[in-house]
Amino acid sequence: MRHRRDPILRLIAVFKLVKAAGLIAVGLGALSMRHGHDGSWLGEWLDALTADPHGRYVERLLARLSALDAHTLRAVGIGSLLYAVLYSIEGIGLMLGRVWAEVMTTLITTSFIPLEIYELVVHPSWTKAAVIAANVLVVLYLLRRLHREHHWPFHKARPATATAATTALP
Repeated sequence: MRHRRDPILRLIAVFKLVKAAGLIAVGLGALSMRHGHDGSWLGEWLDALTADPHGRYVERLLARLSALDAHTLRAVGIGSLLYAVLYSIEGIGLMLGRVWAEVMTTLITTSFIPLEIYELVVHPSWTKAAVIAANVLVVLYLLRRLHREHHWPFHKARPATATAATTALP
């Protein structure tokens, strides 16, 4: 079932798709670093990113990735790509206004909040706190939207007796 267009839902979808693009970049970067990246198109792209004086975050990420062994890089690469697929499905489904995507996004985002809180407690930062706050707002918005439109888990089932009585009338 399709919903009417909602700018906040589209914003959430764009956020999911941007996260998917970032995870694709991390996944491909991690997988390419397993074998060294000299001479590959991805290696040239990564070198160009690190050459940018404003790309200090990319440089830090690449420094952390290059310190990992080949097995861990493979796990990071595959894991990142799998999460990218998940975020892509969520983002595309939300962009198309699908109820299943709202339910999926609600469940998945809610399931990550305890892990994010744990990570915030272990390694506190304002960025992590902001991400948790954004995810909580997304979940609350989607739950409110699902409730308002009587979708899962808020659907209103009609009693079987009322349906039978209505159809039995001449």
